[in-house]
Amino acid sequence: MTLEFGRSLRSEPTPIPGLVILDLPVHGDARGWFKENWQREKMTSGGIDLPDFGPVQNNISFNDAVGTTRGIHAEPWDKFVSVATGRIFGAWVDLREGDTFGAVYTAEIDPSRAIFVPRGVGNSYQTLEPDTAYTYLVNDHWSADATYTFLNLADETVAVEWPIPLSEVEISEKDKNHPRLADVVPMPPKKVLVTGAGGQLGRALRKEFGEHPWIEYAARDDLDLTSPDLDRARRWRDYSVIINAAGYTRVDAAESPDGRAEAWAANASAVANLSRIATVHGVTLVHVSSDYVFDGTKDGAYTEDDPVSPLGVYAQTKAAGDAAASTTAQYYVIRTSWVIGDGGNFVRTMASLAERGVNPRVVDDQVGRLTFTVDIASAIRHLLHVGAPSGVYNVTGSGDAGTWCDVAREVFRLTGHDPDRVTGISTQEYFAAATAPVSPRPRNSVLDLTRAHTQGVTTPNWSSSLETYLRSR
Repeated sequence: MTLEFGRSLRSEPTPIPGLVILDLPVHGDARGWFKENWQREKMTSGGIDLPDFGPVQNNISFNDAVGTTRGIHAEPWDKFVSVATGRIFGAWVDLREGDTFGAVYTAEIDPSRAIFVPRGVGNSYQTLEPDTAYTYLVNDHWSADATYTFLNLADETVAVEWPIPLSEVEISEKDKNHPRLADVVPMPPKKVLVTGAGGQLGRALRKEFGEHPWIEYAARDDLDLTSPDLDRARRWRDYSVIINAAGYTRVDAAESPDGRAEAWAANASAVANLSRIATVHGVTLVHVSSDYVFDGTKDGAYTEDDPVSPLGVYAQTKAAGDAAASTTAQYYVIRTSWVIGDGGNFVRTMASLAERGVNPRVVDDQVGRLTFTVDIASAIRHLLHVGAPSGVYNVTGSGDAGTWCDVAREVFRLTGHDPDRVTGISTQEYFAAATAPVSPRPRNSVLDLTRAHTQGVTTPNWSSSLETYLRSR
């Protein structure tokens, strides 16, 4: 075997998305040679740009004879394939759902080359030299519960041109009997889990993402996010994204002893559990947060980088959840405000009062923008689709900010009622007669949308969305 010494580390894409072949620098002299087979920092850098796939096991298959042929196997994990000695002819077939199902790529691999094989791409090889040591890193352990996809080595559709005809080599009985491409069930994508599926945002996410076998919607009774057994509740390696739309939202009730415990469990402890699971299993965590993490004293819109300063118990639990989510390797914290969706909410209440002839008194010293759940769901999908950088993103309706009183008057106007029927009062006046503990509210809930806009997220003017919402209720 003759190695090409002095190659620089470089990568080359292939016709199969995510399948990347690499040239590895090999350093040799009269004593032998050395190479860095997998070097995380270099191989996940901008120049090479492999995923940081988190290998957990290294396997070696030693092959005595020329012509040993194995495959075509697709597993629900990623592989980094190379050889330590010898040389192989490799063939890879895309067995994932999608437009490239059945695409084929072939290449010779010696110790100076390697290939990254993404989940669901069928892997096979034929040895071209004796004593070939075929080695591969994987980012999950074998499991009888996992989904595997196999393709016959002799499939006429993909028509791999094996250097040594299959009739002349020894093939295992299993590999001989794998199905042809026409009979292969494509490997589905990794799963997406949406928690809080029964809430206003959860219902909007269901409409946005649709019903697919690979999307799981979990309501409160379906999955206990605070359970110490959450790690074992799912095969988490099979998930790519967790969208956490669950949470405790009874702002004033959180000030009571029972509410305080529930709020901390749902808004902080549960997020810490999800963050730990997401980090261990390479899952992207999307967590929905609130303007309440700020005290509302800033003169101007809050950016994602402003320090949090929560006022009440609910606000403190949301800030703690943000901190927990931000420890995840890949995460999006979506901060939003004044959320309106499918269900009981401020807008529906005002519309009902208008129709029943009730003239409400509404707070006029809190400023913000309405945000409709359809826009939050759309923003989440967009950030995931474009692979936006991890971080916090403000997502609210756009347009000029207003008070709750302004919103109420707009609801009256849009429903054909006199907006002057709404009287503005201060927050202090509104809660003056309250007998139970009341959580303090931020007076300024306006969030700056610049960061989300740089990633292509756009939201409608809140007043236009309000008109559309009222027409469809």
